[in-house]
Amino acid sequence: MEQLKILMVSAEVEPFAKTGGLADVAGSLPKALKAMGHDVRIVMPRYQCISAKMSYLTDFSVDMLGHEETAIVREGSLNFDEDGEAYSIPVYFVDSYHYFDRPNIYCYGDDADRFCFFDKAVLKMLPKIGFRPDVIHCNDWQTGPIPLYLRDLYNEDAFYNQIGTLYTIHNLQYQGNFGKGVLPVMGLGDEYFASDKLEFYGQVNFMKSGILYSEVVNTVSRTYVEEIKTEEYGERMEGLLRTKTDLYGIVNGIDVKLYDPASDDRIYKKFDVNTFHNKSINKRELQLDLGLPTANAPIISMVTRICDQKGFELIAQILPDLLSTDIQFVVLGLGDPYYENLFKDYAKQYPNKFSANIEFNDTLAHKIYAGSDMFLMPSKFEPCGLGQLIAFRYGTVPIVRQTGGLADTVEDFKVEEEVGNGFSFKPYNARTLMKTLVRAVSVYKNMPDVWEDIAKRGMSQDFSWKNVSKHYINLYKKVIDKVF
Repeated sequence: MEQLKILMVSAEVEPFAKTGGLADVAGSLPKALKAMGHDVRIVMPRYQCISAKMSYLTDFSVDMLGHEETAIVREGSLNFDEDGEAYSIPVYFVDSYHYFDRPNIYCYGDDADRFCFFDKAVLKMLPKIGFRPDVIHCNDWQTGPIPLYLRDLYNEDAFYNQIGTLYTIHNLQYQGNFGKGVLPVMGLGDEYFASDKLEFYGQVNFMKSGILYSEVVNTVSRTYVEEIKTEEYGERMEGLLRTKTDLYGIVNGIDVKLYDPASDDRIYKKFDVNTFHNKSINKRELQLDLGLPTANAPIISMVTRICDQKGFELIAQILPDLLSTDIQFVVLGLGDPYYENLFKDYAKQYPNKFSANIEFNDTLAHKIYAGSDMFLMPSKFEPCGLGQLIAFRYGTVPIVRQTGGLADTVEDFKVEEEVGNGFSFKPYNARTLMKTLVRAVSVYKNMPDVWEDIAKRGMSQDFSWKNVSKHYINLYKKVIDKVF
């Protein structure tokens, strides 16, 4: 097998710094690629919150609007074991006291400057550390300028002109829109403020840069690829995306070691497909922990960011009717104060049926995945979704809306054919959601053997990064073919 040289560039990487699913991908995909024998390395900013062991590697100046800012590159590692063999991935941390020595990762007034600096430093770093990748894998708006820099500013430099880029859109909603004044910061002239370049509804759009100038673009599910070409989901980018011929969708994987009920020390009782009866112990212990009656009522759970995107406006409409039935509802997460307060009120009104855990608690999340019967994701849109993949691993049956990665991974159960690994619905309305929940609860109560078969089908699927990484290798090869 030909060894590829890949540089993963991301604003966040698990386990060093994380706000969402981007970090999971940037921390997990390189492990699978490394275990396949490829030379993969990671680069990210060195935020104040990162305490990983690292050593000084090099430093250099980066031009930022006519003045020089120092970039210090430190090297750490991402260590892991796979099939009894130990691996280590180099991780380069771009350090700057001026831009990254701050309490948070994002949401600063100079975020455009911060990530311009980072993108410039990534490219300038490569000859200094003696690494010329075949492919630079850029992720989300923060890295959008890199393909442009390679194509337009470094195209006549022999070190860079055979490096290609793959650009991954994790969530089209966050595009990195800034005023025209960012062009000089980027090191670009006014000619780039044009509709066929970076101008986007009167602003400069970093994600548009990544889409336009990279060799290949992908996103995180097959359905989401088609959705983002429509006005409903395209976030005003649908016209451009419809013109992009090299646009692909690859469903994310999950860390199957981290989420494995057969070895998970955080759950009450370990189990697998062959010891599925132990799942009931997890359910009973979860009920005791949350102060719910140890009844056989199905536990419907959500572990998520609490916001409209996740379908909470629909849930708020159906909760009175849902809680009048024989179910228990468990929610874990943080987000919109309106919904947080609403759930706290329901927990007081229905202490035997509703458990509101308004917090971030990873240990409790594992217990909920293992102890629930159903996992609810009625999302308005969902580029990929990890919750349903994790739920599958723990024999918890997903109930989802058919959108993005949820449509790609959850097959609706059909009673007549006895196929399917979950329950799904299409129209985004409360009535259809309620009907789907009633259908799922009916199967759970009246067809217990069938329900167990559904749960075991989900447990038996392969959503590992090892499986997913093969699809990324194909995309990297497409990038290389286009460069040469």
